[in-house]
Amino acid sequence: MSRLIGAHTADPCPKCLVEEVRTGSPSFTQERDVISYRCDRCRHTWFRPVENDLDVYDTVRVDLPDTTLYGTVWQVEDDRVQVRDTNSGRVLWVELWRVILY
Repeated sequence: MSRLIGAHTADPCPKCLVEEVRTGSPSFTQERDVISYRCDRCRHTWFRPVENDLDVYDTVRVDLPDTTLYGTVWQVEDDRVQVRDTNSGRVLWVELWRVILY
């Protein structure tokens, strides 16, 4: 289960369960766009697919370099998504690979 650490959300490693803030990085495996993560403690690497079925009004989490936002999808384009931040109400465009369907 994820928990908030400051301005970020920390996720557990699927192998050792240590919670860390991991922003991930875009990658390509098995003919699919994915985000790769690596645990600094046990060196385990895992992937999650890039969300490709987002719809308007979906609830999402956005992992940005300086913070984690939770919000609602307002628009979807090929490689970016417009999200309305639940806390501040601000609307911003983010790269698709940073969005996690919640």
